[in-house]
Amino acid sequence: MSNQLAAEKSPYLLQHAANPVAWMPWGETAFARARAEDKPIFLSIGYSTCHWCHVMAHESFENADTAAILNEQFVAIKVDREERPDVDRVYMAYVQAMTGHGGWPLSAWLTPELKPFFGGTYFPPEDRPGRAGFPTLLRAIARGWRDERDKLVAEGERAIAALREQRGSQEPGGGRPERGEPPLAVAGGAAFERGFQYFADAFDALHGGFGGAPKFPRAANLNFLFRVAAIQGATTEVGREAIRYASATLRAMARGGIHDHVGGGFHRYAVDEAWFVPHFEKMLYDQAQIAINCLEARQATGDERFGWMARDIFDYVLRDLTSPAGGFYTAEDADSAPPEAARSDEGQVTSDQKGHNVEGAFYVWTAAELRMVLGEDFGFFAAHFGAEENGNVAGQLDPHGEFRGKNILVQRRSLLETAKQFSLEPEQANERLMAALGKLRAVRGLRSRPLLDDKIVTANNGLMISAFARGAQVLGGEKENEKEERERLLGAAIRAAEFVRRELHEAERSVLFRCWREGRGANEGFAEDYAFFIQGLLDLYEASFERRWLEWAGALQRTMDERFWDEAGGGYFNSAADDTSIVLRLKEDYDGAEPAPSSVATLNLLRLAALGQGEAWRERAGRCFEAFRAQWSRAPHALPQMLVALELALEAPRQLVLAGDPATADFRALAGVVHERLGPRRALLAVTDEADRVWWAVRAPWMAEMRARDGHATAYVCEEYACRAPVTDVAELRRILAGS
Repeated sequence: MSNQLAAEKSPYLLQHAANPVAWMPWGETAFARARAEDKPIFLSIGYSTCHWCHVMAHESFENADTAAILNEQFVAIKVDREERPDVDRVYMAYVQAMTGHGGWPLSAWLTPELKPFFGGTYFPPEDRPGRAGFPTLLRAIARGWRDERDKLVAEGERAIAALREQRGSQEPGGGRPERGEPPLAVAGGAAFERGFQYFADAFDALHGGFGGAPKFPRAANLNFLFRVAAIQGATTEVGREAIRYASATLRAMARGGIHDHVGGGFHRYAVDEAWFVPHFEKMLYDQAQIAINCLEARQATGDERFGWMARDIFDYVLRDLTSPAGGFYTAEDADSAPPEAARSDEGQVTSDQKGHNVEGAFYVWTAAELRMVLGEDFGFFAAHFGAEENGNVAGQLDPHGEFRGKNILVQRRSLLETAKQFSLEPEQANERLMAALGKLRAVRGLRSRPLLDDKIVTANNGLMISAFARGAQVLGGEKENEKEERERLLGAAIRAAEFVRRELHEAERSVLFRCWREGRGANEGFAEDYAFFIQGLLDLYEASFERRWLEWAGALQRTMDERFWDEAGGGYFNSAADDTSIVLRLKEDYDGAEPAPSSVATLNLLRLAALGQGEAWRERAGRCFEAFRAQWSRAPHALPQMLVALELALEAPRQLVLAGDPATADFRALAGVVHERLGPRRALLAVTDEADRVWWAVRAPWMAEMRARDGHATAYVCEEYACRAPVTDVAELRRILAGS
């Protein structure tokens, strides 16, 4: 049988469509073949911008001899983890339980009934001391299937039983408090204290971040710290420390090589403790979450540098990760063809592809390249960004010699220090740096770009819609440039939401789909798609006050509850019940690179309840907390985003209702007061016209008589559904919110 991937839409699967391996996509056709031929399945899971996936593909899957073993002895299946996160999580859970670690490429061997009996991640092409090479392993597993199949089948049964037992042990209360457990407020308060202490102990005071190398920008950690500061008060000792840990981490990331100083945005992670040498892929979900971290840092500190960081991300996403139709692309690869700078006949710098793809080739610079582009500004630029004649990456940070003679741009000194060294005013130094970066961006644009994964994934778009909507709230204002910024960011969020409604939503069933690339993909959405996109719609409502987004969020929440809610145990399964290819439905219980669906959904439920969408959702949120109580109470740092949601459950409900026309300056000025500083969460609602009033009167009767006073936009500050006297003055609203 030949390779079956050519008709797929996933960039990752298409990368493997020319392999000599007879790959098949995940589905019943492949499973039936395994059963008919009585062969085990080799399952390979990765994604298009995964560096080690590329390495294993080049070493093993492009090798004709290795492919022959796979084709003869196994049914080989390729899965894009971004298309099928539910499949990935089942077999990742198995590999992590079996080996103690996970990652991609994920390699698993399954029975024809899809039960795993062996697995790992990357396997080298040749035997190494203490580790079998991939061909040796394939032959051994094929021999085991032939001679000792009963043992392998039994291992598959044991593995699934162990995972099922582990899942069951996480749900002792079925989503309801057990007798003798402390009340939620007591347990939650203790978890907040232990979570804060964990991050205080793990904080790297020298480099920022938590723990040692490698360092990941795990946004949920910073979300939690900003919530600690909001609850405790930004001026309390704990509040100040929480802000310090989070803001110092963001500043260190902004200075480091993990930040793309030339093109904006952030790379996936740093291999060292100082954020210097990154793994160069860029993920949309990182950009979205880090942008929100930066916005909250600006609110917490008043430091405009964090606003600049958020704009840097937004500019990158709008330029390089936004489709003409408005949806946001998934990622850019780490690898590309290395450039060889040359000059054309017209004297312009050009770039030629030389050799195979290399990690970071698009982003690094030789001193000669920098000098050619920058001319007399080279010394000034090199001093600020740490460029050296022989390259600035050496030793353990470059084990494969990929960066020999190259420079990763990293801010080695502050702007003031650079200005002083070169006898410049700070404004002059900043202008020279910006001009130099612009020149490098133009030249870099002539290089061979890394692969763009142009899938549009609903979940990731939800995260990015949240970021743009909140950016419009925090960075927008009434100055002309601030109004333009607000319109730019809010417009990007609206266009993306409209894209999802048009291309990834089936209105008749109120169902989301997972991916779009050259048309809608076949897979319906998973729990994370609903959770992240509903969150985006709620943020979009509070930024635009267009009721259509709130109505859609409520409808999608009902669909999510129908398809993913665990009535017996509480919380949300990753996959729907009707997918027979999933041998075990799991619930994510870790807020990692992306938060767990249940963590985000819990906050959504509480926000919907506060927005007048039904108190039953507040009770459901309570069951979510109880379903994961064992995890967040024992190891609160594993579920920091769940604890972020816990704030809304433990604090008194707060609303700010605005009456008036959202297009007017006085309305926007009142709304803007809420976003000036970090504080307790407050639901934002608006009565904008009579149609709004009728709609709200059914869902929140206490809002029925809230009107604009004397033709001016009016704010009603409410706590526990008791409201203060209405105010029209910005200063008075600021005073009230500061005291609440």
